Amino acid sequence: MRNFRHGQSCDSSCCLRIQDLSVKIGSDVILRDVNLHIHCGQLVALIGPNGAGKSTLIKAILGQQDFDGVISFSAPGMRHRKPPRIGYVPQSPSFDPGDPLSVADLFSCCLSRRPAFLGLSAAMRDKTLECLERVHGEDLLGKRVGTLSGGELQRVLLALALEPLPNILILDEPLSGVDVEGQAGLMDMLDEIRKRYDLSILMITHDFGMLSTYADEVALIDHTVLKSGAPSEVLDSEEFCTVFHRKGGAL
Repeated sequence: MRNFRHGQSCDSSCCLRIQDLSVKIGSDVILRDVNLHIHCGQLVALIGPNGAGKSTLIKAILGQQDFDGVISFSAPGMRHRKPPRIGYVPQSPSFDPGDPLSVADLFSCCLSRRPAFLGLSAAMRDKTLECLERVHGEDLLGKRVGTLSGGELQRVLLALALEPLPNILILDEPLSGVDVEGQAGLMDMLDEIRKRYDLSILMITHDFGMLSTYADEVALIDHTVLKSGAPSEVLDSEEFCTVFHRKGGAL
């Protein structure tokens, strides 16, 4: 596997570069010659039909999938060879509604070595509230995770992904299972986060209606990058029409 490589200049901005990335599993070519360039402060959406390799690309960035090619990260003043901090929110995790696990317990399990059954320490409570404040979710502290709505759960998972603050935030279909009103609120919050913390957001989505409002760039993937650019350039492109008409509209 090729790891993150540092030292490539990107002027005065931090950036993530994916160059000539290919993934082959057995005899199946999942991705080939993928090239993307993402600046901090940008929200980039990955779109494409099912089985196009979007999740595989995310796994490669996270270091969970072997690949050929180069993934590099650079930032102003970066001198030490260390990988960027990546925050990750997986697609639609499920929790049992009857599970007594609270949001506070979840943060304690993830961020503290103290066993959750001993209760939340004052310091951990303050840290949890600080994390939830980033997503305007302080009122969720005592709620049971299994009873959260789709939008509330996404806020909690996002708060976890933002601790510590990452250079890159990756979200796998964050709007799945979230109602229409919640989707707008979640996207407004992501827009606020990327501006406040100047981090890159890379998200897989099948909800094309929000792209023109929130995305800086869209990458259409079907085993390679067929088209990338501003939302209007991609959504109005021949490549977009060809992919989704050929696939029978399947997402």
